[in-house]
Amino acid sequence: MMARAPLSTPFTASSTADEVARSLDLTGIRAIVTGASSGIGIETARALTAAGAEVTLAVRNTAAGDAVAGSIESSTGGIRPRVVRLDLADRATVTSFVDAWSGPLHLLVNNAGVVTGGLERTREGWELQFATNHLGHLALAIGLHRALALGASDRDGARIVSVSSTAHMRSGIDFDDLHFERRDYDPQIAYAQSKTANSLFAVEATRLWASDGIVANAVNPGGVATGLQRNFTARQKQSLDAAEAAGVFTYKTVQQGAATTMVAALAPQFAHSGGHYLDDSQEAYTVPNDADLAQHPHGVKEWALDPAIAERLWAVSTDLLRT
Repeated sequence: MMARAPLSTPFTASSTADEVARSLDLTGIRAIVTGASSGIGIETARALTAAGAEVTLAVRNTAAGDAVAGSIESSTGGIRPRVVRLDLADRATVTSFVDAWSGPLHLLVNNAGVVTGGLERTREGWELQFATNHLGHLALAIGLHRALALGASDRDGARIVSVSSTAHMRSGIDFDDLHFERRDYDPQIAYAQSKTANSLFAVEATRLWASDGIVANAVNPGGVATGLQRNFTARQKQSLDAAEAAGVFTYKTVQQGAATTMVAALAPQFAHSGGHYLDDSQEAYTVPNDADLAQHPHGVKEWALDPAIAERLWAVSTDLLRT
């Protein structure tokens, strides 16, 4: 059996979010963007609003979210985005957000992310990066499943975009110690594990929900200087500088970084096809788990797309969320 060719689009690493949305009318589309008070989240929300979508900014800091909503309304001449509080590390706020949502949802962009400089835990004792970047988004998506199914029924499909990272190539999922209770803590490995989890989420969500008209895809926005790096330790900054020097990535603008998210959200190639990992606005090629990051900066490791690992992670994660 011949290997399937990766899905391709007309867009490139230099494309912008506005270019992806150009000529599209998103009137009637209801979208949620998590972490939309900074960086790529702002640009994603702005581009969607400019194209006519009704956008909800799901943010921890509602004052910052209100400022962003005002700026988006002024710059686009569109409808002012709604602002709703959401702290992905706090299950109560996820539940409140889900309970407050009514009606269909057509697009969920799981964009928010956290990077820590050292070991931090939630009140449940979960490692913070895994809890925020993966478990919180999983709980949100599960809670909004019915709304997404409603959206799919009236718009020929609903989509979830899961923002991952090339960092996923540094670590698979350590099922024996998800929360660093026994191994030495390395914030870079913890972040990498959470980004692998973001990709695996897209694989399993598509398997479970494609029959409802819902597909999920993971994206790597590329190197973009945002608030995500504010908590970097000196070692993390040195590692980032070394990766840039090795050619692992070239910095993009925020507008370019949001383009791959917009491709997964809007491009017809991904309307009914999920479980993919996108890089530079294309479906990435798959590389072995022992592949060198510097040699394959635009690849995706097998462990981030493995259906068996994705199914196991979903089961383990939902068990955690039920405790």
